[in-house]
Amino acid sequence: MSYPQSPKHRGVQREVLKWLQSLELSFYPNNVRRDFSNGYLVAEIFSCYYPRDFPVHSYDKGTSLCVKRRNWSQIERSLQRQSLHLMKEVIDGTIHCKPGAAELLVQHIYTILTQRSIRNVQSPETSDFTDREYQGLLPTLARSTASQAIKNNLRTTEIMAEPDITTNQRKAESILHMHLQHKSEERALNPGRFQVKPNLGHLAARTSVPAGRGDVRSDSRSSRDVTSSTCQT
Repeated sequence: MSYPQSPKHRGVQREVLKWLQSLELSFYPNNVRRDFSNGYLVAEIFSCYYPRDFPVHSYDKGTSLCVKRRNWSQIERSLQRQSLHLMKEVIDGTIHCKPGAAELLVQHIYTILTQRSIRNVQSPETSDFTDREYQGLLPTLARSTASQAIKNNLRTTEIMAEPDITTNQRKAESILHMHLQHKSEERALNPGRFQVKPNLGHLAARTSVPAGRGDVRSDSRSSRDVTSSTCQT
């Protein structure tokens, strides 16, 4: 059985890939999610347009969390000098190799530096940087369990960068909630596949009171009262 391609190998527009090739970088990003995470390629791309503000020799090619944070901190300072801006959420997602973050980052860098627009690019505000889209493409039996969903979407580097237990617990709970919600929606759409049995509420016959029936009863009761009072007089 062949499974859909993982988001880390797709999602970058063809015109952006051609643009990257034209820059003659020190190496071509075959794995966008991995190769952009430490910020070195990002600095190299910006150095093609702003060589004085992004000296490549001052950036490290290492992959440790310490190196990543140092490189990206330097990139952000250089961007401020040029009045350029990349969203913090996208940078953090790229550092931690979150699904879709690096792809979105490189496409936004493309629009900033070339002043060209790209069609069908997801906005950072609507991106959750999880593997939800990828999981939806997989067969039901191949999808992640609840524990695997947390492992897939809560990176070790995230925990290292923010070691607060409460913060990471909230992240895990959010991922778990999203996973269970997706499962619930799937069961509702495909009850036969999951052998969902209807409960008593679904089996009970629902009879609706005809419209105006109560009004007729009250009208007839009031008319009898009027008749009774008339006879007494």
